[in-house]
Amino acid sequence: TCYRTVFSMASDALLHAKEWSLNDPNPVTAAYIKALITKAENGGDQAVQELQCLFPPNNTQRIGFGTAGLRSSMSPGPLGMNDLVVIQTAQGLASYLLHCRQQSKDTNPITAVVGYDHRAHSAFSLSSKQFAMYTKLVFESKGITCTLLDGYVATPILAFAVCNIAASVGIMVTASHNPKQDDGYKVYWNDGCQIRPPVDAEIASAIIEKENLVPWVDYGEQLRTFEKANGGGDCYGLSDPEQTRLIEHAYYQAIRDSGLVVGIDGTSDSQSPSFAYTAMHGVGLPYAKRSFSTFGLPPFLPVPSQQHPDANFTTVPFPNPEEKGALDEAMAFAKEHGCDIVLANDPDADRLGVAEFNKVDGKWTVFTGDQIGSLLGHWLWETIGKNSEQPVAMCASTVSSKILSAMGQTEGFLFEETLTGFKWIGSRALSFQNEGYRVLLGYEEAIGFSCGGIIPDKDGISALGVIATMAHAFYAKGKTLTSHLQEIYLLYGEFCSDNGYFRCDDPAIVKKIMEQMRNGGKYFDRVGTYEVDSVRDLGSPGYDSQAADKKPTLPTSSSSPMITFRFKNGCVAQFRASGTEPKFKYYIELRGQPGENREEVSKRLDTMVKVILEELLHPSENGLITPSSL
Repeated sequence: TCYRTVFSMASDALLHAKEWSLNDPNPVTAAYIKALITKAENGGDQAVQELQCLFPPNNTQRIGFGTAGLRSSMSPGPLGMNDLVVIQTAQGLASYLLHCRQQSKDTNPITAVVGYDHRAHSAFSLSSKQFAMYTKLVFESKGITCTLLDGYVATPILAFAVCNIAASVGIMVTASHNPKQDDGYKVYWNDGCQIRPPVDAEIASAIIEKENLVPWVDYGEQLRTFEKANGGGDCYGLSDPEQTRLIEHAYYQAIRDSGLVVGIDGTSDSQSPSFAYTAMHGVGLPYAKRSFSTFGLPPFLPVPSQQHPDANFTTVPFPNPEEKGALDEAMAFAKEHGCDIVLANDPDADRLGVAEFNKVDGKWTVFTGDQIGSLLGHWLWETIGKNSEQPVAMCASTVSSKILSAMGQTEGFLFEETLTGFKWIGSRALSFQNEGYRVLLGYEEAIGFSCGGIIPDKDGISALGVIATMAHAFYAKGKTLTSHLQEIYLLYGEFCSDNGYFRCDDPAIVKKIMEQMRNGGKYFDRVGTYEVDSVRDLGSPGYDSQAADKKPTLPTSSSSPMITFRFKNGCVAQFRASGTEPKFKYYIELRGQPGENREEVSKRLDTMVKVILEELLHPSENGLITPSSL
C-alpha cells in the first residue's frame, strides 16, 4: 500500500528528484535528495511530502526568472537557489548571448563580469561565491571571456564594471536585503542597467530549453581541479584581483568627475556632524570608508557588531534599513558615542538608510526613502543643477513621492515618473542622457538612489557621501537634515505619505482585489466620501482617464499590474503586488494645501488611509494579513 501511495502521489517528484541528484554537482545537496528518495521509497510519508514540495508535479515549475533575475531560498531542487539552478541559468544566459551575436552578425567577442556577496548556507554547502565560480566556468566552457571580481563586492561596483570594461552582460550574486536563507542572481545588460523586456523573457525562455537544463560539462570536477591546483585559495585562482582593483579605482574616480564632490570647507569641528555607519552584516564597510575619503569627509564610526560580512545576520534578521527595528542597534551605538547621524547600507550596499538624532528632545528621525529623495533632489539641484550648462532631468518611480515633480515645475528641470523598479528608473536615465540631459537623480521610495549618473542603478555608496556632505553644509549653518527638510516642504508644499503592505500568499486574491477595484471597467468616482479625480490602470490593456485616448503613457503589464486613484483633494493612492515577496503593497500620499502645516496634513491623511484601504481592499474579507500580525 505504501509503495502504491508513494508512486501514485509522487512518481513525478521521485523521477525528477533522481534525475536532479544525478546532475547536481554539489555532493551535499545531491546526497540530501538521494536520502529523501530512499526514505520515500521505503514508505516515509514525511520524505514524500518534502520531495513533492521540492519537486513540483510534471517537472514544470521552477524558480521564476523575475525582477532582473533569480531570488529564492538556498535549497535543493528547481525552486531554490543552488548549484544546479545557477548552472542551468548560466547555460541559458550563455546560449542567449551566443544567439544574439549570431543574429546580429556581431564579430566582437562576448564578455561577462561576475560579482558576489557573502551569503552562504553552510549545511548545504551553498554560497554566493560558489554560484559565481560556476557561472564563470559555464561561460568559459562556451568561449565567453568572464571576469570574476575578487572577494566580496558591493552591487554598485558590479553595475559600474559592466560599462567600465565594456562587458556584454553582468551578474551579481546577491539577495540584497532579504533574510539570511535567501540568495539571488541579478543580471545586468551591456548598458549597466538591470535587464528589462524583452530581454528578460527571452533569457527566461533560453534557460528552460532542454539542452540548457543538463550540465554541458562536469563543472563540479572542474571546480575541484581548480581547487587542488590552487591550494584551496580564495576562488581557486578564478578571480582577477588586479582587474577588480582597477574597476574600483575607476568607480571612485567617476564619483570625483561627476560633480558630486563639492567639499566641506567652512565647517569647524564643533559644528561638524558626526556619523555612525552600519553595513548591516554586509559588504559595505570598505566601500563606505573609501566613499567618505573620496568626498573629503572625516571618518565615521562603524557599528562594531554589524561591520563585517556575516552570512547569519546575527543581530538583524531582516537586514533592510527600512524594516522597523533594523536600525535600533546602530542608533543605540550612535547615541552612546555622541553621533548625530546614522548611515546604513543594506548588505549589498545598493540602498541607503538615514537617521538623525535630535539632541534637544532626545528623539530619532528615521527618514523615509521619499524624504531622503527630497533632500537629495533639492541638494543636487542647488549645488549642480542650477548652474548646469546642460538641461537637467530627474526621475522617480511612480509610487514615490510627487515632490520632485513639484520641485521641477518650480525650478525648471525636467521630471518624469517611471514604472516601479530600478530597471525602469535606470533605463529612463540612460534615455535622458542620450537626449542631452544631465541626470542628477533617479530614486525609488524603497531607499534606492542613483546620484550624478555614475551608474543607471541604485547606489548606496555614492549616495551616503552626498548625504554626509549635505549634512556638513547644513550643520555649519546651524541647521540639521530634519530642519532643512522642513524648509523644502515650505518651498514646495507638505507631502505626507503612508506606504505599507499586507501579506498575501495567494495570487488569486491579488487578482480578485484588482478586479474589484476595476469594478467591471466602471472605475469608482468616489471612495467613501472622497471624490476621485482620475484613475490609471497599468494592467493589460491599460487605462488612464486623464489621457485623451484613455491610454496610459507608462507601459502596461498583465502579470504585474498597478492601479492608481488620484483624488480631487490632492491625494494619490497606488496599489500593486510585489514582484519578489508575497506582499500586496500600497502607496498613499497627500499634498497639503498652501499654508497647511505638516501635522494637519498628516492627520487628514491618516483618516483617509483607513477609508481607502477598507473600501478598496476589504482586508478582512480577502484574508489580508497586516505586518503587525505576522
